[in-house]
Amino acid sequence: MTNFSYFKRIFHGQHLASPKLLVLCSLSSGGLVAYADSPSDVVGESKTSVNNQNEVKRRKRVLVLGTGWAGTSFLKDLDISTYDVQVISPRNYFAFTPLLPSVTCGTVDARSIVEPIRNIIKKRDGEIKYWEAECLKVDHESKKVLCRSNIDSNLAGSNEFSLEYDYLVIAIGAQVNTFDTPGVLEHCHFLKEVEDAQRIRKTVIDCFEKAVLPSLTDEERKTNLHFVIVGGGPTGVEFAAELHDFVHKDLVNLYPSVKDLVSISVIQSGDHILNTFDERISSFAEEKFQRDAIQVLTGHRVLSVSERMIDMKAKSTGQNVSIPHGMVVWSTGVGTRPVVKDFMEQIGQGYRRVLATDEWLQVKGCDDVYALGDCATVDQRKIMEDISTIFEAADKDNSGTLTVEEFKEVIEDIIIRYPQVELYLKNKHLFDVTDLLKDVNGKDREEVDIEGFKLALSNVDKQMKSLPATAQVAAQQGAYLARCFNKREKSKIEPEGPRKFGSDGRHDFRPFQYRHLGQFAPLGGEQTAAELPGDWVSMGRSTQWLWYSIYASKQVSWRTRFLVVGDWSRRFMFGRDSSRI
Repeated sequence: MTNFSYFKRIFHGQHLASPKLLVLCSLSSGGLVAYADSPSDVVGESKTSVNNQNEVKRRKRVLVLGTGWAGTSFLKDLDISTYDVQVISPRNYFAFTPLLPSVTCGTVDARSIVEPIRNIIKKRDGEIKYWEAECLKVDHESKKVLCRSNIDSNLAGSNEFSLEYDYLVIAIGAQVNTFDTPGVLEHCHFLKEVEDAQRIRKTVIDCFEKAVLPSLTDEERKTNLHFVIVGGGPTGVEFAAELHDFVHKDLVNLYPSVKDLVSISVIQSGDHILNTFDERISSFAEEKFQRDAIQVLTGHRVLSVSERMIDMKAKSTGQNVSIPHGMVVWSTGVGTRPVVKDFMEQIGQGYRRVLATDEWLQVKGCDDVYALGDCATVDQRKIMEDISTIFEAADKDNSGTLTVEEFKEVIEDIIIRYPQVELYLKNKHLFDVTDLLKDVNGKDREEVDIEGFKLALSNVDKQMKSLPATAQVAAQQGAYLARCFNKREKSKIEPEGPRKFGSDGRHDFRPFQYRHLGQFAPLGGEQTAAELPGDWVSMGRSTQWLWYSIYASKQVSWRTRFLVVGDWSRRFMFGRDSSRI
């Protein structure tokens, strides 16, 4: 009865004076009933404590601009349980861009190489917010980004908004570089987006449909069926090969009356096509195109493009040449987007052509902002800029000379901090880093002074090269930056980077180092050329099957993997689709 009176007082709001009380009652079922009573002031203190903890644990906001190779790779590997992640991109999907030339000719369907970005960013340990919009301006001072949605403005609500950030990751890629050539924007096709590939496909079909009309002369038919590709890099060469296969394996059977009037030309300002590849691959590609009757015009610079003519200058003779065309595809490199140019002006990089980052992908002169992929370049520090501080750090006894043993103690940090040293050793076939300290006659030296040390490393910086604007580089940068973000707190306690020459301590992380995994150049007719790790070169039909397997495995999801393989199988059995949709 006493216990019943006690609970009755509790239920009617009569609290006891004791700060806390725990009552356990055993029930017949063997369970327990528990009640805890806390005064209001204790509850208030508890709520205040929770609020303080929430404030301390507030997650830093990471704002990612772009859903291309760099941005998607970063999002896939980022531990979002420790960050508030937001994504802005006008493209709500990720596109496997190396297969864009295949889309232009119907070898692969456009939807087979795209994956909705919302499918990719779904994770169990947190939420990533995505908004389909375009970044208009980055306000570095206030850490805000102004955005505008391209969704139909007739829908309710404003299309413009702004977002704040703690960390900003710029991965919006680049735009086509026209080199201010007159007529390019008005009369040329590009091949950077899925929509570009779809437009090219429709134009190719239109050229054939127009050519077979009875009212045209043979000269007009030849003009309509002359396809010109400006740029002899991997994209231009692969598109020319795809187009040749499409025309001679599919379209000539559907348009037999004009099969002898079709021509394909590749215009290259350099001396060879695929000049970034091994010379053997470049020669193989030129010979293959010659057999396929694809005209390769090397040493020609385009001056202007009009609706039906393309004007160019031959470097060897200095003469101007004009040729008619039915379609021109411009594939000559990339340029900086306007929003990035504006940001560069804000942070004092307006004199540069490309946004510059340090070796850790942080924008130079700008805290908490990172840039990945085609929109930026890594500004590798030269070893000769730090040669004196390196010498002082290695010279432990302050003797003014550096012994071999002292050099060995710092060489690992030097190679990590300045990767051009390792490239120099490979190119010079030096098997031991101490070979750098040998004299001009190749004899060993027990010690060197500062001038001898400078002379030994004076040619190292000549090995520095800018990273190519490829999907491979962008993907590796995204994965690297995600690992850095995941280890940010741990690295402050246990830094994993090389030592800081000229100051105490070590860098938090190892600098980004690109690992080249090889590159392919499909040349049509089920033949492909490839540069593989270890300076291997492979060409022919067997390499084409290697290309199939690697590109299938690199798809972002099992869905796209099955779709792409299915498209290849369909093409083998039924050919390419020529419908204009």
